Amino acid sequence: MTTTAFFIPAVNLMGAGCLKDAASTIQSYGFKKALIVTDAVLNKIGMVAKVSELLGQHGVVSVVFDGAQPNPTIGNVEAGLKLLKDNECDFVISLGGGSPHDCAKGIALCASNGGNIADYEGLNQSKKPQLPLVAINTTAGTASEMTRFCIITDESRHVKMAIVDKHTTPVLSVNDPEMMLDKPKDLTAATGMDALTHAIEAYVSTIATPITDACALKAVTLISENLRHAVNDGHNLHAREQMAYAQFLAGMAFNNASLGYVHAMAHQLGGFYDLPHGVCNAVLLPHVQKFNSRIAAKRLGEVAHAMGCDVRFLSDEAAAEACLSAIRQLAADIGIPVGLIELGVKEADFPTLTANALKDACGFTNPIQATAEEITAIYKAAM
Repeated sequence: MTTTAFFIPAVNLMGAGCLKDAASTIQSYGFKKALIVTDAVLNKIGMVAKVSELLGQHGVVSVVFDGAQPNPTIGNVEAGLKLLKDNECDFVISLGGGSPHDCAKGIALCASNGGNIADYEGLNQSKKPQLPLVAINTTAGTASEMTRFCIITDESRHVKMAIVDKHTTPVLSVNDPEMMLDKPKDLTAATGMDALTHAIEAYVSTIATPITDACALKAVTLISENLRHAVNDGHNLHAREQMAYAQFLAGMAFNNASLGYVHAMAHQLGGFYDLPHGVCNAVLLPHVQKFNSRIAAKRLGEVAHAMGCDVRFLSDEAAAEACLSAIRQLAADIGIPVGLIELGVKEADFPTLTANALKDACGFTNPIQATAEEITAIYKAAM
């Protein structure tokens, strides 16, 4: 028997309209001045102003940093940290999807531990909890609002650093589907496939547990039933709410069972070419799982069942193929590019991408350990 740990924020608010409850909860914590970390788009459309006004009604002052890029960088973290210190903020609010959440984690971690965010690359490198972080989610995909994962791009090396640290877990997560309405189709599709990837990679993980399995399979089912509706009808509150629950469940799974080669390889594409993370995951997912099916066919067959496939009379190998087909069909239905060539990926860059993916993969729990040649072959197959 081995000891397992289960990481999750202490408080997690879910459901339409829960943002108002979040403001009251923040007030009860005694926080006085927030640094709101977000992106320029959310600031421009007035979502940041809405949150600032709500905080003000509860006696909380806020300062806005809207410099979180789609793939947040060390420079973004440093700029936000300076604004936090200059304004003597006592906590951080991340507002948005994975990019603002990760940027805010980097800021909050450095605020309490000092140094540069690159100092904390790897597993549990910090000594102290980050400055308190409240994560308000506006997309249904990354689950960064509730995980201990923080992904920051080192712009000098053109790589994404994986910071996996119990001290980056927010104190409060907020998933209000009303804040997810009318998100663009491509963003909804990419973040939804990110959540599916989280669930599947956690399910085939070498450290999966009955708890993470339950979370992962339920997430797969909810995504399969609701992602198409959320993409095709941005006003569909029910689909948005179900996707919010799905991505949160997927977060519970991978936050504790970790991830695999899809993420290790996608991180390199995002860092090298500045590509959308969810799209990279979606393109790579069936190819990596085909590689994993050598020893994880039974598990992938169970994923196929969760996706609605009738696999009762199929062999494990055939059921795994049904899983791959279902993944590809879902991706096609919501407009995900077919291959990496559409994203501008070049075969000449494979040696660099592969080398960095293998380094990144050391912190993950893929069911099979791949060689450099095998990683390169997966990249090539995904073109």
